Amino acid sequence: MAFFTRFSPVLVALAALAVAPAALAQSSPGYFMPPSQAPAPAPAPAHVQTPAPTPAAQPQQQMPPIPQLPALPKGAPPPVAVIGVLSVPEVMQKSTAAQGVQAVIRQRQEELAQEAQAARDKIQAEQAQIEADRSTLTDAQLASKEQALRDEVAATQTSFQERNQAIQNSGQAALGIIESELIAIIRQEAEARGMNLVLHREQVALNVDAFDITDAVVTQLNKLLPSVPVPPSVVTPGMQVDTPDQGAGQ
Repeated sequence: MAFFTRFSPVLVALAALAVAPAALAQSSPGYFMPPSQAPAPAPAPAHVQTPAPTPAAQPQQQMPPIPQLPALPKGAPPPVAVIGVLSVPEVMQKSTAAQGVQAVIRQRQEELAQEAQAARDKIQAEQAQIEADRSTLTDAQLASKEQALRDEVAATQTSFQERNQAIQNSGQAALGIIESELIAIIRQEAEARGMNLVLHREQVALNVDAFDITDAVVTQLNKLLPSVPVPPSVVTPGMQVDTPDQGAGQ
């Protein structure tokens, strides 16, 4: 069953073409391969003295001296910091527009997954038919059919990868509209409160609720941008396709 062995990994990959990019990025099994251990050398006879290796001298790299620069003219000191904090992940999670984009993208990916499964079933049926006809085919005919199936598998993979990338691109375009509106709202809320420094809440070890403008930003974002259209997921010529890291361990 060498023919099945050759194609099975490719066919299995077809079923995963419509998954999210995070899942594609985790395709490496990540096995731990312990290094092979060479046999231990036989102990030297007692009367043989093995000289200790002399460590190689490491050159000491010295830093150049710190230059003495002239003092700059005195400038105006910065204003007193009026700080706010904000959780962007929480804002996006509570954004009705972002929720709508996620729903559309999820639906498109589910439809693509169904089509990928149908394509996989079709290729498996063709593969089984070639195997059933093996005894009646000449070597040249068998080689031709196998090559045609390999070409079909490669073309199908490329097609679904491009369509999956198109879905991701359309989702990013819609989220970009939300992010632009979010930046304007953060600036608006900060100016209304006299804040001149807004930090990510996830990077702050301690703060009080009075600093946090997350809920206010969510309310304003849902008011000004309750929804955004998701553009069609169109495959364009020469479109860049994000593929799993080729350097990952196999």
